[in-house]
Amino acid sequence: MGGISSEREISLQTGKAVLKALKQKGFNAMDIDIDRNAAESIKKATPDIAFIALHGTFGEDGAIQGILEYAGIPYTGSGVLGSSLAFDKLISKAVLENKNIPTPEYKVLDKQNLDSLSAPPFMPCVVKPPNQGSSIGIGIVKKIEQWEPALEEAFKYSDEILVERFIEGKLLAIGVKPGKSLPIVHIEPKSGFYDYEAKYTAGKTEYHCPADLDDETTKICSQISLNTYRALNARGFARVDVILDEKNTPYVLELNTIPGMTPTSLLPMAAKKDGLDFDDLVQEIVSTAKLDNQGNQL
Repeated sequence: MGGISSEREISLQTGKAVLKALKQKGFNAMDIDIDRNAAESIKKATPDIAFIALHGTFGEDGAIQGILEYAGIPYTGSGVLGSSLAFDKLISKAVLENKNIPTPEYKVLDKQNLDSLSAPPFMPCVVKPPNQGSSIGIGIVKKIEQWEPALEEAFKYSDEILVERFIEGKLLAIGVKPGKSLPIVHIEPKSGFYDYEAKYTAGKTEYHCPADLDDETTKICSQISLNTYRALNARGFARVDVILDEKNTPYVLELNTIPGMTPTSLLPMAAKKDGLDFDDLVQEIVSTAKLDNQGNQL
């Protein structure tokens, strides 16, 4: 838990909630606040299983997963490859396109090629760094005067950024576990934009679970979430974010390999509708812990 990314505070909230649930389920659990000495801290703790409650860089990108692979400690969430594929939005978009999974039209902009940044490739559009979560660094451009400030903010986090065509519609969060999608959550931010404040400030967003969708649309969205999960080599529990346009066409925005895990987070909300309370969900996530190279241990 914790970590060194811009999402550290959210990770601490997730970690504390998970730790409490683990203890209530009878696990001999302890927390490790991850810093630059992660390998040493993990070696000293000698856990049998690692429940990864880290968000952002060094938590969801395959880095901590690689350390645990070397240490031979089974861990929750996706493996090294799945984590890195899903975390880098530039790569995950390419994979989705290759697998014919619908995703908003996009363009990659390079900070070094300033001549190409004079005007948006789409209008309206969403500008985002490829390696951040919790809506950090993201901007919506609906007026030309918003373009340069959005670029400036996104380029704080990466030398390459993603510009997506903005799609008006319903924002959906679809939890996925091995072989099954969970009830869909419809997210309605009161400001119209699901930014950091809307995500983590009480009363700023309304959530509807299950989402008010017809059976056919629910089936299509659920199947797309499973296809995305498989395409990006995810495992364990994950969450797929989808935008459903006015014609009921779904577009995949991203897959989160380590979704937020506080009692009010989206994955626990969906799991509860599926019959799993928070503590049971944590226990089931523990049961999915494994190594990429399970058979190659010394």
